[in-house]
Amino acid sequence: MPAFFFALPAVLVALRHASIYAYTKYGGDFMAEQKLKGLRVAVLATDGFEEAELIKPKQALEAAGAKVSIIAPKSGEIYGMNHHDKAGKIKVDLTLDDASPNDFDAVLLPGGGLNADALRVEKKAQEFIQEIDGAQKPIAVICHAPWLLVSAGLTRGRSLTSWPGIKDDLVNAGAQWQDQEVLVDDNWVSSRKPDDIPAFNREMISLFAERLPQKKVA
Repeated sequence: MPAFFFALPAVLVALRHASIYAYTKYGGDFMAEQKLKGLRVAVLATDGFEEAELIKPKQALEAAGAKVSIIAPKSGEIYGMNHHDKAGKIKVDLTLDDASPNDFDAVLLPGGGLNADALRVEKKAQEFIQEIDGAQKPIAVICHAPWLLVSAGLTRGRSLTSWPGIKDDLVNAGAQWQDQEVLVDDNWVSSRKPDDIPAFNREMISLFAERLPQKKVA
């Protein structure tokens, strides 16, 4: 009997462990297939973003083949938060002044109260998300991130979820708010908090794949 036959169980165990590691690392939604290959995703964020809500979805998107760019009001780096504590920094790829919605196929808006509150008053951020939504490109938002959608005047008649603390802001802006771990409404997908990230990543990647531009399909 060939020697590799006896080594097969160990190989299978190693593969299983690798799959579990990847599943955990990417927020519960590791995509072995490159179903988003060629998709260009803009992440709009600034100082005070919730670290898990940017890093884990970004990793999941990249694992699925997407090219992810961090866009911020300023160049250099922006810092994240782990709830109330400062966390790590991430490099900014483009400033809002230099970024064009025409160069992207989808948008991810991470949460974090400081981040979302600062970003919502940025005129360039409002215009960017208005153009993305006007072109029916997919948008993924989590936690406090829908504040930008409110300030951009996009929420009336839309269904979404968010951090419960901003429910009234969304309702007052005409949105239909629901307390769900993840909610898909046309070209939007939304979630409430870091605990929802596995479901958020799953539905985000599914929505982005459905909206993949035809020119990106190999």
